[in-house]
This record gives sequence, C-alpha cells and structure tokens, in this order.
Amino acid sequence: SGSGVIISDDGFIVTNNHVIDNADDIEVSLNDNRTYKAEVIGTDPSTDLALLKIEGEALPTLALANSDETKVGQWVLAIGNPFNLNSTVTAGIISAKGRNINILKDQAAIESFIQTDAAVNPGNSGGALVDLNGNLSGINTAIASPTGSYSGYSFAIPSNLMRKVVTDLMEYGTVQRGYLGVMIRSVDGNLAKDNDLTITEGVYIDSLIENSAAEKAGIKKGEVVVGVEGIRVKNAAELQAAIGTKRPGDNVTLNVNRRGEV
Repeated sequence: SGSGVIISDDGFIVTNNHVIDNADDIEVSLNDNRTYKAEVIGTDPSTDLALLKIEGEALPTLALANSDETKVGQWVLAIGNPFNLNSTVTAGIISAKGRNINILKDQAAIESFIQTDAAVNPGNSGGALVDLNGNLSGINTAIASPTGSYSGYSFAIPSNLMRKVVTDLMEYGTVQRGYLGVMIRSVDGNLAKDNDLTITEGVYIDSLIENSAAEKAGIKKGEVVVGVEGIRVKNAAELQAAIGTKRPGDNVTLNVNRRGEV
C-alpha cells in the first residue's frame, strides 16, 4: 500500500513509481472510503513518479506550491497512510533542500529532494507534503533509516519537478527531458582548493560530451555553474533538477563562474 495526491477534479492522481511498480491491479481508496479502480497513465522511474487515473467527477484536489520558494525552517505537513493508518498527518520543518541520497537506481535518476523531519513511514510513499496554506510542496518518497521506519529524516520530490513530469506524462505518455551533456561534480572546499576555484558552492564541469548542448553554448571544462535562469544552484542535485524541468529544444540561461567572473 501507499499514498497519492489527486491533482485534478476529473481523477488524475500522482504517486510514487515504486508504489505501483509491477502491480497487476490498482485500487484507490479516498478519505471518505470511496474506492476506484485506477489506470496507470505513465511512469518515470528516474524521478520515482507515476500518474494514475480514476473515473470521477468534482473530486477534491490540492493546489501546487512553487517548491523553488520553499525555505529551510519552513513548517510543513506530511499526509498519507503509514502502516495502513488512513489519512495520517504529521508535522515538521524543511531541514534541507537539494538532497541526493542515491536511492534511485535508474541510470538517469534525478534526486534533489526536500528533506524534512516530519514523520514518514512505509505507506506514506506518494503522499503529500504541504505548506501551511495547504498547497502541495512535494511528494513524500523516501526515508533514511537503519531500521526501515522513521528515524528523523524523510525526503520529498519537489512539486515543480513533479509538475513537469506529470505534464509530460499527460501529453506524451513519457517524459521529455532536457540534457546539457556534461559530467559534473558538486563543488566543496577540497575541490575548490585542488582546482584553484574562488568559490566553494556550485557545480563543477568535469567534462563535456562532444556536440552537446553545453559545448555548443560555449561551456568549458573547469567552469562552475552557479545558477539556472537566475536561480542559484549550490550542488549537482539542484542543477539536475533544474534541467530536469526543461524539454529538448528549450532555451536555458546558465549562470557560470569563469575563474571568478560570472
């Protein structure tokens, strides 16, 4: 069992791919105990998202927050069905953003999780992480735990990334994902010292794929990407998530630190 979020009043539902993976039959039970058979519209293992459809009308929905605007320390609620306890709500704060915990094994995995200390347990997967206005900030998807139960850390897929994936699944049945064509590393103090960098945050360009979009745009090995469309990126996970919201052919502006000059 798992959880899900109704995003349209005609029955589109977002959940985690790992909740419905390999399922032959999917049943959705609403908060008022109505049940529906669900159809899988599409899945994206690289973000661990799945889009389902039930046949309903005037269903209650959640509005989406702008997850780029969420702040560390902001209060959030996790809503789901842990251990089959229907409609359980827990509270916490956003502990960090742009977390990569290497839980997704897909070759093109994008992990830039919102980390919270709201209690999330097995069964919460696919459920809502909402702000205090009741808007959807993320989809709860993972915990870091030595026991398999909550031990202080939980992780959610940001709503902006979810919005793009779901839109693609609705329109194309698969995800249309942009790629820069670069090999990257997160900048830290040691990398900055080894490469004589003037900054200690950002995304270091290790190498470029020949004839890639990045190469054609003039990106060079050794440069550091510090922003996408004017929004700051501190690490590789945040850059992957930002590019993951783009489609092939989209024009994207990168902010690049070139030996101290941006």
